[in-house]
Amino acid sequence: MTDYTIGYIVGSISSTSINRRLAKALAKVAPEGVTLKEIPIADLPFYSPDYDGDFPQVARDFKGAIEDADGVIVVTPEYSRSIPGVLKNALDWSARPYGEASFNDKPTAVVGTSQGGIATAAGQQHLRSVLLHYNALVLGQPEGYIQSTPGLFDEDGTVNDEDTAAFLRSIIEALVTLVRRTAPAEVPAA
Repeated sequence: MTDYTIGYIVGSISSTSINRRLAKALAKVAPEGVTLKEIPIADLPFYSPDYDGDFPQVARDFKGAIEDADGVIVVTPEYSRSIPGVLKNALDWSARPYGEASFNDKPTAVVGTSQGGIATAAGQQHLRSVLLHYNALVLGQPEGYIQSTPGLFDEDGTVNDEDTAAFLRSIIEALVTLVRRTAPAEVPAA
């Protein structure tokens, strides 16, 4: 069996982020052979085209982590019916310099949690639009709109509801299926 590394980006830098707990939950429920690894965004400076000729190391590391992952899960909160500015900033770094977009042909899933009934649906729609512009291969189903209720996730990511754990696992499994479907075909040795 092939092992897969799935990078994940948490679109919040809050120390109390429920989306960080969701990311930890995804890592805990990942099927055997799948490792989730965070791709951090907190140390990225504000993007400016002034950097296009000489990217700072933190931005090169960020882009490299996306490119090295077999797939990426973006875990986003919803801020004012869109995505947080810090996440958009990170995505701008991923797309630059022109012609070197890190998400190009990258299997990518989008999930998020909030306390509201529609979770992060509006924010995720904006995020999907940005990722599609970057030519990411965005997973269509299942859609990961998770309503965060008290006690659903512990601080360490333990999921206290088996149906939710199974649903989160299904998102990872669907992303791995997309990774397999889009992987370059291996040419048999002559």
